[in-house]
Amino acid sequence: MTSPFPADVATVPVLALGDVLLVSLQGELHDGMAEQLQQDIARRVAGSAATGVVIDVSGVEIVDSFLGRIIAEIAASARLLAARTVLCGMRPAVAITLVELGLTLPGLVTTLDVERAFDLLRQPVPGRAEGGV
Repeated sequence: MTSPFPADVATVPVLALGDVLLVSLQGELHDGMAEQLQQDIARRVAGSAATGVVIDVSGVEIVDSFLGRIIAEIAASARLLAARTVLCGMRPAVAITLVELGLTLPGLVTTLDVERAFDLLRQPVPGRAEGGV
């Protein structure tokens, strides 16, 4: 299958750690890379037994409305594919920018770091049957 993006569009690694996918965003994420990441995560969640996605944004200094929307859409897609998403490592300036842009990222859980994100994903979801999502 060929990518709809040019060959010079770099991809962001998506690492599988057990049943959790870990994505670590570093530096500036161009629009094409963000869209490719969204597709990659959806494909990986659907094609695996992943029950969680951790998006580490500790390496991101600047976020715009497009990236904020892509992160929210990644979480929504993962949720529809029976996986929970946790956003971690957000810098104060990024949080302030998201609020100023009016992006509240509904339904997206945040933690301070990757370790806490994994701890959160290990906890059962209240009101869900064992083995359910």
